[in-house]
Amino acid sequence: MSQPDTSDTSKNKIHTELRRAIIMGRRKPNERLDVQELTETFGSSVTPVRDALHMLAQEGLVTIKARSGYFVAHVTLKELRDLLELREVLEVAAIERAAKRITDEQIEQLERVHAGYTGDDDESYDRYTDENRRFHYLIAEASGNAELAETLGRLLDRMARFMVLRHAGATQDRTHARIIETLRARDADAARQAMLDEIIETRDILLERIMQEQGAHWGIGISNQ
Repeated sequence: MSQPDTSDTSKNKIHTELRRAIIMGRRKPNERLDVQELTETFGSSVTPVRDALHMLAQEGLVTIKARSGYFVAHVTLKELRDLLELREVLEVAAIERAAKRITDEQIEQLERVHAGYTGDDDESYDRYTDENRRFHYLIAEASGNAELAETLGRLLDRMARFMVLRHAGATQDRTHARIIETLRARDADAARQAMLDEIIETRDILLERIMQEQGAHWGIGISNQ
């Protein structure tokens, strides 16, 4: 009987814990992530730590600087606005196509994404963020364009720590239920509008909270507008 790969288990555990710390803001933008310190924190060898950091770099949450090491990624206000604009382009394209192609089985998958509201603690918001990513990724998959889905998935990974600021845990499943109903009706116009409503509301909330409350915390450069 084959033994479990403990290095993979360790890598995935470190990735999960570091990702949560970055998304929830416990690890700040531009903060250096010291490999040796992390090996001591997680009781691990160097290899799983580096593997986890490279996974986070692929998600746009960590920046690797030659001869300097690993850092929590920094995003300027201009970059965030560009990400939000790109999200709108991709999500609208995805749902317009999905409304024509989505299957009953895919709709059932969307209905099973949410586990319900369980509170405002870090673990719950980490789950809400993952569920939101899965929901929107599944719609993009239903568009039939695999490249569109992968591009949107990577974009949502980069935006994950900002999406937490919506505090949408109690309402996310209801706003997504509206989108599901439009897809079930195969109504492309209604689906597009439902998606736009969610995107615009999210964008406005994020920009307001970041600029008025969270700018210094997130290291957002207001001058880079």
